Amino acid sequence: MRAIPLKSFAALAVLAVLATGCGQGLLGGGDKGGDKEAPIVLGMLIPQSGSEAAIGPYMSNAAQLAIDEINAKGGVLGRKLELKTADDACDAQSATAGANKLVTEGVNVSVGGYCSGATLPTLPIFGKSNIPMIIPAANSQELVDQKLKHVFLINGTGSQQAAAAQKWIAKQGGTKVALMHDNTSYSKDIALRTQALLGAQAVTVEAVTPKESDYSANITNVLAKKPDFIYWTGYFQEGGLIIRQLRQAGYKGSIIVGDGSVSAKLAEIAGGDAAEGVYATMTQTPDTIEGAQGWIEAYKKKFNAAPGPYSNQAYDAVRLAAEAIKNAGGTDGAKVIAALEAMDGFQMFSGPLKFTPEHTLSNGGFQILVVKNGAFTLQDSLK
Repeated sequence: MRAIPLKSFAALAVLAVLATGCGQGLLGGGDKGGDKEAPIVLGMLIPQSGSEAAIGPYMSNAAQLAIDEINAKGGVLGRKLELKTADDACDAQSATAGANKLVTEGVNVSVGGYCSGATLPTLPIFGKSNIPMIIPAANSQELVDQKLKHVFLINGTGSQQAAAAQKWIAKQGGTKVALMHDNTSYSKDIALRTQALLGAQAVTVEAVTPKESDYSANITNVLAKKPDFIYWTGYFQEGGLIIRQLRQAGYKGSIIVGDGSVSAKLAEIAGGDAAEGVYATMTQTPDTIEGAQGWIEAYKKKFNAAPGPYSNQAYDAVRLAAEAIKNAGGTDGAKVIAALEAMDGFQMFSGPLKFTPEHTLSNGGFQILVVKNGAFTLQDSLK
């Protein structure tokens, strides 16, 4: 997603002002019985437990911030917004249970989805209930390949991330690249797509078993190929351990990680200076958005903590859902989907929105971050 200048937090907040009126139509169970004064319910599946639990609060807090701003201005079509969350634990079984719970609770639009492997099995659950899905983080190409009319991605896709990785590796003069993934839908997808782009430069693709503590056998296999670049496409828990063990094994080449590893926890787990200088392929984070300081301060004031990865995307998912419901004149699923497809120029952190026919962003907006003093900072916008 392409960064755009935002002159101030107020400028973005103005975009969230929504017209008021009477709600029409039905979707899910949020306004069953035709109660046009009942809240419009947004559902968010996020990791609230498990190895990726650190990401959950960033997303739910940002979603709540957007809802509070919209409600303070009268809500949508004269109705308040309400957020209901469920824990997917980045696990398919937990996500399935969570999605069914949200459907039972009557959500009108889903605005969640972080781990692709957990998000995939929820697509038919929300689809069967005619609930549009605006996915702020999960971005495996498999989500797109389902070709489901109710699914919209506002994060760059796996193919777009692979292209960014290939571009950066070429820019850095990498000639022998080892790819490492954790066999999840998201991670394997990026690794194989990057391999295809690199061709003969990809000297090996190594799959690891998640949730282990010793990856020495995998690291031995990788280092035997003498790579000058290693691209880890999995999540930060395993990523931190792999980085630490690579450095302990004497590897001095470049390391790049995928967006699932962009967390302060990565450097914590790697320990010491092991993660210093590690690159990442990542869409916007709050700190890399020009002019977003006012929004960051508003988030800090409300939650007494700084926003993190995918908070800006979650915030925009709520705003986009509200805009689509407003344009649809109610919460009828088919009408909201049509309103999303018709979006042209709706302003988000990533820029003016217009979906491709595949319901993805035309520009993935991936950039390169680097770890400095334990934190990810912008290295190259790849523009």
